[in-house]
Amino acid sequence: MTTFDNRENAFEDRFAHDAELQFKITARRNKLVGQWAAEKMGLTPEETTAYATSVVQADFEESGVEDVVRKLLGDLTSAGVDVDDATIRAALEDKMVEARRQFIEPA
Repeated sequence: MTTFDNRENAFEDRFAHDAELQFKITARRNKLVGQWAAEKMGLTPEETTAYATSVVQADFEESGVEDVVRKLLGDLTSAGVDVDDATIRAALEDKMVEARRQFIEPA
């Protein structure tokens, strides 16, 4: 292998690693925001676990965060929680920071 091939492989490996890490961070963010929403709805611990998982799964419906926002807004509103789009987006941002911290900072 040439030096160029080695560098190309290193860049490809790094790209794959970064993409996987970003996927994990986003999934963790969705789990955390699902737990946040479950607390607002007054769910039991078992229901909270199931709900957080459903929020993670909701993110696979379409690219971007809109599917998660729609799910959270609909579920919270149906549960009688006074919440708006901006509150949910702020929670998503806060939980993204927390999720990133959980993966990047040593335990």
